[in-house]
Amino acid sequence: MCVTAVESRPAGVLGASQNRIHRPFGARVKAFVALTKPRIIELLLITTVPVMFLAQQGVPDLGLVLLTCVGGYLSAGGANALNMYIDRDIDALMDRTSQRPLVTGMVSPRECLAFGITLAVASTLLFGLTVNWLSAWLALGALLFYVVVYTMILKRRTSQNIVWGGIAGCMPVLIGWTAVTNSLSWAPLILFMVIFFWTPPHYWPLSMKVKDDYARVGVPMLPVIASNKTVAKQIVIYSWVMVAVSLLLTPLGYTGWFYTLVALAAGGWWLWEAHGLMTRAKAEVTGAKLKEMRLFHWSITYVSLLFVAVAVDPFLR
Repeated sequence: MCVTAVESRPAGVLGASQNRIHRPFGARVKAFVALTKPRIIELLLITTVPVMFLAQQGVPDLGLVLLTCVGGYLSAGGANALNMYIDRDIDALMDRTSQRPLVTGMVSPRECLAFGITLAVASTLLFGLTVNWLSAWLALGALLFYVVVYTMILKRRTSQNIVWGGIAGCMPVLIGWTAVTNSLSWAPLILFMVIFFWTPPHYWPLSMKVKDDYARVGVPMLPVIASNKTVAKQIVIYSWVMVAVSLLLTPLGYTGWFYTLVALAAGGWWLWEAHGLMTRAKAEVTGAKLKEMRLFHWSITYVSLLFVAVAVDPFLR
């Protein structure tokens, strides 16, 4: 799908003029931290560390965990900074991104680009020299996939952007496993697929909430080009596949009763929320009564509970 062109004006023009003389050091530090999108990285680390416990079948080396977390933060932070550099034109036009550092002028585009590249190089070297090179290449691959494939190629061209672009967010699972084992196995691949099928029904409810923002800048998120009913049906389909995939770990011998119980309970509640959203969408409920953000918020709780169960399960077997 071709995307309608948006107004091309340098992001942060107004902010730059207002902040050129007075840009406090503390505010600048906060702005550079904001470039890394810390809240998103927290979610990525939630899927990284528990997999290290599963790979170790116990407590992994805590120094290794720390290095993996730092490397993961630098890698994801670099990807997010480069994403903001590329998307600075549409960020300036969207309400929910109007306070990002490049839009306000607190950080210049050149600074953001240099910052993102520096973090990418630092994370690759940190992983390679202190963890292992397999983890390093996986982290670099995730960064390049997010920046090039998702941000530069898919995001403004197809409603499937978040489906395939979400692969980058699946990589921390593989990185956590390889950090411990320096190899791959079916367990991390299954969890990779869980996150793959989790990402669209996690993000589409948020996209439903802010679809006017995306429509304004010509980004064809699924809720922009399809009805709420169609989006909700897709959410339900992905949700069922996600829950089914999450239950594969136990019959393959990687997890036991505790993980299975949590996966069934959390997955069951997810499906209840997803079907509730579809019911409201079919009834053509709109506005606040659609309650699409309930599923978005639950999706974060779901993935947190599932991966905590991944970490705890080895101690209960």
